[in-house]
Amino acid sequence: MARIELDLAHSYQPNPRQDSDYALLPLKMTFDDGGAYALLGPSGCGKSTMLNIMSGLLVPSQGKVLFDGRDVTRATPQQRNIAQVFQFPVIYDTMTVAENLAFPLKNRGLPEERIRQRVGQIAEMLEMSGQLNQRAAGLSADAKQKISLGRGLVREDVAAVLFDEPLTVIDPHLKWQLRRKLKQIHHELKLTLIYVTHDQVEALTFADQVVVMTRGRAVQVGTPGALFERPQHAFVGHFIGSPGMNFLPAQAQGDALDIAGQRLAVPRALPPGALQVGVRPEYLALAGEGAPGALPCRVLRVQDVGTYQMLTAEVAGDVQSQLLKARCASEQRLPAVGETVWLQVLGEHTCFYRNEELLP
Repeated sequence: MARIELDLAHSYQPNPRQDSDYALLPLKMTFDDGGAYALLGPSGCGKSTMLNIMSGLLVPSQGKVLFDGRDVTRATPQQRNIAQVFQFPVIYDTMTVAENLAFPLKNRGLPEERIRQRVGQIAEMLEMSGQLNQRAAGLSADAKQKISLGRGLVREDVAAVLFDEPLTVIDPHLKWQLRRKLKQIHHELKLTLIYVTHDQVEALTFADQVVVMTRGRAVQVGTPGALFERPQHAFVGHFIGSPGMNFLPAQAQGDALDIAGQRLAVPRALPPGALQVGVRPEYLALAGEGAPGALPCRVLRVQDVGTYQMLTAEVAGDVQSQLLKARCASEQRLPAVGETVWLQVLGEHTCFYRNEELLP
């Protein structure tokens, strides 16, 4: 296992001149030995580029990569001692499950008894003990991808195991099981695991630390709880959560905010000027008429999702038609469509952003 340090940028163009020319904008980042990390973001944000630079499949156009303080920027994946699991299964169809799992260990010359022990341990973790003697060619896509995961995890001496959207071909129910299994494997084997995904559920349930990326930039690194409670960038607030954070344009004037023609007192002075008020649907509560920190809104839709209700409302008097979503208890009595309600926008969980960055 290794501590991985990045101080680099990457462009697929020979002479990058502006931010949009970079797949990865200049960044400094450290992945601690034995940690479980996720690189999370939409397609094209740079997460796979970062993973391939760490693995040695790609040399950064600027900067360097360190493993335990050793410069490995131009080292191959073999020299870095990396295991990588890809989006689609990479296995030998003519071999059995056991032979596939044993292959990386045989290549390194481990004793046969140790190979049998390790293959048995990983197969048990992946619930494949009963399939060890089956040929891979006859297995389902799900089972083949489980073999790929096992091949990545079977070596004990790897610096890190890198996963590039490994559950794409997996059945949705099995995805949930495998996420739990990977979490368990991490706790048992103490491997350094780095997992690329565009799925926030995968990232938040797997990783201890999540790197949220957009447009080639890592905008926040933190625990799932920190990303939810205090998004450091407006993109994180929007991307994390289902639905994401509500945002309202506002004008700050000392200890007051002007929002949609309403003047609301704030508990602390904010720097004057335009900003965005961010509040998650979970913290947007119904309030009494004229309550401090609340806005009048017209109800547009009420959806019963089973475990909760989702109320969608339009801020009254706002010519830009700003919408707010509030997540309410399933048993709560909600107003009908067309009625006016007051929603508590300002509270202890409210965040304030300027130029997409969280104000301290």
